[in-house]
Amino acid sequence: MRLKILLPFQVFADIEGVKRIVAETHQGSYGILPQRLDCVAALVPGILTYETATGGETYVALDEGVLVKAGADVLVSVRNAIGGTDLGKLRAAVEQEFLNLDEREQSVRSVLAKLESGFIRRLVEFRRE
Repeated sequence: MRLKILLPFQVFADIEGVKRIVAETHQGSYGILPQRLDCVAALVPGILTYETATGGETYVALDEGVLVKAGADVLVSVRNAIGGTDLGKLRAAVEQEFLNLDEREQSVRSVLAKLESGFIRRLVEFRRE
């Protein structure tokens, strides 16, 4: 298989000869082998594991995103990714970088939620008239 990890601003990884892939979804771990049917899965922040014949197992910390398997190509599109071999360090990176939203991002989300609710409220009022 060919694994391609895409970020919004670059290609993080493009690996040929992948034997198996394990990714984290809302329903749990999701394994992909070369003969698996084509599929799509929503990914949660976690660790993606892939194995190649020459490099052994490799781990990549991923933010939320989407995994698409089409034929021999597996495309993973995420907001952020960090590669490494030490699972302890990758776990800390996931917690620090992906799961803990900083205050600025939380305030932006709060403002957007208020805008959306105001828009919906006005739309409902308009529809009643």
